[in-house]
Amino acid sequence: MLALALAVAGCSSKADDDNKGSGSEGGVKTGEGVSGRTISLGALTDMTGVYATLGKSITQAQRLYIKQVNADGGVCGRKLSLVVRDHGYDPQKAVAAYTELEPKVLGFPQFIGSPFVAAVEKRITADKALVLPQAWSANLLGSPYIRVIGSTYDYETINAIDFLMKEKGLKKGDKLGHVYFEGDYGENALKGSRHMAQEAGLTVVEQKIKPTDNDMTAQVAALKKAGVKAVVLSAGPRQAASLVGVAAAGKFDVPIIGNNSAFSPQLLATQAGPALTKNYWVASPSLPVGADTADAKKLVKDYRTAYPKESLDNGVVAGWTAAAVFTQALKKACQNKDLTRQGVDKALLTLNAYDNGFGIKQDFSDPKAASSRESVIQQPDTSVTGGLKAVREAGAAPEARGYTASG
Repeated sequence: MLALALAVAGCSSKADDDNKGSGSEGGVKTGEGVSGRTISLGALTDMTGVYATLGKSITQAQRLYIKQVNADGGVCGRKLSLVVRDHGYDPQKAVAAYTELEPKVLGFPQFIGSPFVAAVEKRITADKALVLPQAWSANLLGSPYIRVIGSTYDYETINAIDFLMKEKGLKKGDKLGHVYFEGDYGENALKGSRHMAQEAGLTVVEQKIKPTDNDMTAQVAALKKAGVKAVVLSAGPRQAASLVGVAAAGKFDVPIIGNNSAFSPQLLATQAGPALTKNYWVASPSLPVGADTADAKKLVKDYRTAYPKESLDNGVVAGWTAAAVFTQALKKACQNKDLTRQGVDKALLTLNAYDNGFGIKQDFSDPKAASSRESVIQQPDTSVTGGLKAVREAGAAPEARGYTASG
């Protein structure tokens, strides 16, 4: 991936003079992506690949947020602009899209895919273009310009297994299955399983898969033969539907819990829907979009008005939150009269108790640490907005509080 990044670096397009270099507008220092009228932000998303549903929801939520900010006067006398590129969860397209947009934008409130962010991590740090990825791998921690929002996958998995042990019958001495994508996402989640297994006396039965593996029949057979009592899934929605559906058809009646990327409400309309509502749970870095809070209700109302034909899911919350965090950093940077990339990053460090109304406060003061160690446990439910209801409020397992994620 690094070789790929270097190979495409030379084809970077040139930004307009209005968006490149440093200067001063009205006493405010400016740099890349900032003109006298506009602050340009980048979104590197997946609209056509394995996370197409997620990417669409995140992008639409961010466009809605920016539209509302602009209607309220913008930031620092400037309108926000979101420049979107679809990489289709393809590594070459993802790196090429970063190369194209980096000179043109101030930063990125969206970048889907831990492996792709990791592939250009050194370049992001050198470019100083703040990235708020929709990816939760602890391997992304450490750079002051890549800031994960919420608990990383290892923390999230520890909290998920804590739920299985406290509420779903998993106990010391049991075997725990873990089906996971190869690469950053799945392997970081696996660290959480291994840590929890050591702490709680479990044995992990591992099943590594590729993002292109959509049929989980072989994995279910292997886990059933091994005698696992519960399963963690660190993959995508398609894998979740197959895993849960095949398990139900084979009378493999064990609880299955996924990381936050492993669900889409559209799954509830498939043949796997009944099995998902019965035997599947999701760990998440926030309350679901259908939560009974004033902020959630307002977001649902506004989103439905803007996109009346689109479904709601937790991607809406993730996109909205990242756009809000980036905008708060921009507003603080404006107060500091420094809208350069370094100024925005410095402003983000001051957000040490950010709360967007979805259940978990975020601390961005330390780039080496996750902004939270807490997770909300959710369950599929066809009767609620977004298809997920919270069954355990935000919290961190004791094993998560004693664990340190490392990038």
